Amino acid sequence: MDYFPEDLLGAHSKLIMDPVHGGIPLFPHEVAILDHPLFQRLRNICQNDILSLVFPGATHSRFLHSIGVMHVGERIFLSMVKSYLESRRYKAKVSTTQEQFFAIDYFNKVIRLACLLHDCGHSSFSHQFTKTSKIKDMMESSGLFQKLWAGIDTQDLYDATPTIIEHEHYSSRCAHQLLTDTGVQASGIELIDVLAIMETTSATTSAVFNKHAEYFWQFITGSKEVEWKTSTTIPQLVAELLSSIISGEVDADRADYMLRDGFHSSVTIGGFNLDHLLSNLRFGWDPQTPWLGLAITSKGLSALEDFVYSRNQMYRNVYGHKTALGFDWLLREAINEVLEENDISDYVEQCLTDLDEFRHLTDNYFWECFRHHARKHPDSYSYCIINRVKLKHIDTQYDLPPDQIERRKQALADQLKLDKTAVVSCTMNAKFSKIREDFDQMKVLVKDAITHKHRLKLIPEVSTFFNKFTDGTITHFYLKPKRLG
Repeated sequence: MDYFPEDLLGAHSKLIMDPVHGGIPLFPHEVAILDHPLFQRLRNICQNDILSLVFPGATHSRFLHSIGVMHVGERIFLSMVKSYLESRRYKAKVSTTQEQFFAIDYFNKVIRLACLLHDCGHSSFSHQFTKTSKIKDMMESSGLFQKLWAGIDTQDLYDATPTIIEHEHYSSRCAHQLLTDTGVQASGIELIDVLAIMETTSATTSAVFNKHAEYFWQFITGSKEVEWKTSTTIPQLVAELLSSIISGEVDADRADYMLRDGFHSSVTIGGFNLDHLLSNLRFGWDPQTPWLGLAITSKGLSALEDFVYSRNQMYRNVYGHKTALGFDWLLREAINEVLEENDISDYVEQCLTDLDEFRHLTDNYFWECFRHHARKHPDSYSYCIINRVKLKHIDTQYDLPPDQIERRKQALADQLKLDKTAVVSCTMNAKFSKIREDFDQMKVLVKDAITHKHRLKLIPEVSTFFNKFTDGTITHFYLKPKRLG
């Protein structure tokens, strides 16, 4: 792989102007991926399905979100590298070797690609598509994985054939196609290394990755020796570290969508100080465990607390908004409705097994299906979506057990003197934070006041703030529009 110090300094070939992050530079191989039809389809998939029916500005696409995640992923990685460079120069008086810079450059480009491609397998209306009952049945059909990967040996990517396919599996498949078609290996990046740090795969990193991992380990620890007795290898630890930047408790994906969704929804509750958070992130390592992951300084805990609190508020007030979830329910029913037509159902099934057709499975396809169906059937779910006919909200329950939902519907119907079928519900799983007593994916770097030495501690040992945030559910109840009977 050719190494250019200018790459780490931002000497890229193109610049995309983003309303959230400003100018985002691109490498030539990234431009080739963006220009590919399979990636361009993301322009026609909204980041938040039909949230714009409630927050009119939320029309931003998966395309720009993916580029934003790439940018934030690089910022997370390089901010930690910068902190180590400063420490080595001014405290340890140790210079960084050429091989270590090669490793940093390689991992930076791998992270950027994995972040860019992390959501490239999303279909129409993002998460609502895979939550639709008829679509779930299609994606759980026997042999779907084999059809999707027909002609490609997946032994290096998956230990076992997945029985249930999620959108992350499509992201891995699309990423494989995009990286192959654009010849990313000509840029010195091994395709398998990008897929290895993405979700769902169990790929083993390449010899190139493993070589760089050894030098990167020396950069972080200042040692060539391995001090643990387990079977865990340095490349495994480095791969897990890079994966946590893409998909972890504090990752590039969440950082971008919170800022982006808050910005386009014109709400302030999704805001947090990204610069403050990044300036306090460090590479944390414990040679005895062994553990290698993200660490945050004690003074940066307030930024992490702000990040978690902002995400909590976005779920409760934007993603879980009563009107928004009502439209999500109508959307899923409208998709089920048009899939009753054999030609539509057959085509969607074809799209789910053929990437040449999959690129046409965007929001636009279903909007046209809804319009066509609504003209013929004014008493349909499609009509409600096209004409923004809202469900009337009548109740909200938090953390209501699933077996109590039907009982609550009946109680509401009795109060309103209506048939139970007139009452519908929509539940959102609100995953606010995984930081609990035994959470060790991220740790706090604490400085001893007497010895001035740093040591790692579990976050709950330092802060009780996160105890108040637990995963839960938000269930809204509605009345069907009269036109639906």
